[in-house]
Amino acid sequence: MTGKTPFSIEFFPPQTSAGMDKLRAARARLAGLRPEFFSVTYGAGGSTRERTFETVFEIQREGLEVAPHLSCVGSTREGIREILDRYREAGIGRIVALRGDLPSGVVDPGEFRYANELVDFIRRETGDRFRIEVAAYPEYHPQARSPQDDLVAFKRKIDAGADAAITQYFYNLDAYLHFVDACRAMAIDAPIVPGIMPIVSFVKLARFSDACGAEIPRWMRRKLESFGDDSDSIKAFGLDVVTDLCGKLIAAGAPGLHFYCMNQSAATSAIVDRLGLGA
Repeated sequence: MTGKTPFSIEFFPPQTSAGMDKLRAARARLAGLRPEFFSVTYGAGGSTRERTFETVFEIQREGLEVAPHLSCVGSTREGIREILDRYREAGIGRIVALRGDLPSGVVDPGEFRYANELVDFIRRETGDRFRIEVAAYPEYHPQARSPQDDLVAFKRKIDAGADAAITQYFYNLDAYLHFVDACRAMAIDAPIVPGIMPIVSFVKLARFSDACGAEIPRWMRRKLESFGDDSDSIKAFGLDVVTDLCGKLIAAGAPGLHFYCMNQSAATSAIVDRLGLGA
């Protein structure tokens, strides 16, 4: 992939054996594109812990680079230490370190309150054994009191030892560019990889976006709404819009792309092919 923008792809651990079979099929197709790595999410409070392990180790056995997510809220240091030891023994080389969310009804945050504390703990426990990616929010974290507070919190994660960041998805190019400029002005020089959400369903996209604070620009929302139940038109429009966004990000110097593929291969494969990034 010399000279090409690197890209990575995120999965979530399926809840059923049928879901795992579908993920295997999607992964086989996506692996042929030669992504830099696959990441695997970790549910609120570690609620998908064993399924995350299963998915991570299966990907690794296939000879693919994998980066498990690790969230710390609701966890103990000993519990995190055990997970780190397990990944270290297995030869995992990357971790996506996150604060995460507490499961519904749980109020005890555990021994970690913020992601920078997790990054610091990983570095103290394992030195440079893992490459650590953290989250970034071009449209700012929905719980941040102000954009400046969010930038300060992000800087703490980098100063604690994170190597790079992966952003929440967005569709506003300027939001990413302004965020990177603001980070550079604060002497944050770590790579900030834009997160990309392919569009395959407007209903699902709207639900995800409302939950995480990612903005769907009004012109996009109106256009998607106008298609009604015409899923083919939604997918075709989404493919054009997201491919165009990725092309502009690459032209602007983005250090990579991270696709939230939702365990599906078609849209991500099409975008990568259109951009000429695949193998």
